[in-house]
Amino acid sequence: MFIKKKPETNRQKFDFEELDELYREVILAHYRNPQNRRQIEDADIRCEGFNPFCGDEVFIQLKLDEQEGVAEVGHQAQGCSICKASASMLTELLKGKTLEEAEALSRAFHRMMRGAPTSDEKANALGGLKAFQGVLKFPIRIQCALLPWAALESGLNEYRARIKDR
Repeated sequence: MFIKKKPETNRQKFDFEELDELYREVILAHYRNPQNRRQIEDADIRCEGFNPFCGDEVFIQLKLDEQEGVAEVGHQAQGCSICKASASMLTELLKGKTLEEAEALSRAFHRMMRGAPTSDEKANALGGLKAFQGVLKFPIRIQCALLPWAALESGLNEYRARIKDR
């Protein structure tokens, strides 16, 4: 029996281990050098989250401009590297976004962390947050990545309720 071999190509095999290493490096970079780790004293929105099972704790402050866009953002996080990196990356991505864009980003991140497929457009909007897909291999750590985002959503809801009552 004659078996025809596929022609050789110049394409390299995709190395998933290298991708995992890249993701680990992105998360570790934000853990070691967190962005926007400061307190915004005159914040319009204050968010906080706490995970009693592991002790992770996060505080996020947003200062808004006249159009309800995020002008300044700060955070303080205590806990594991995944929680701290997630908070750092969240603050980087929120700068200049409207509250609606922030909510959409949060929903997309939550979908990704549940393993749900995302459109190319939404995946591109997540940018470096795609690094957290590696966390899906460790279900217990998913909550660590989601804590800052859950705090953000809670803070946005509280802000909306507060301005609605004015």
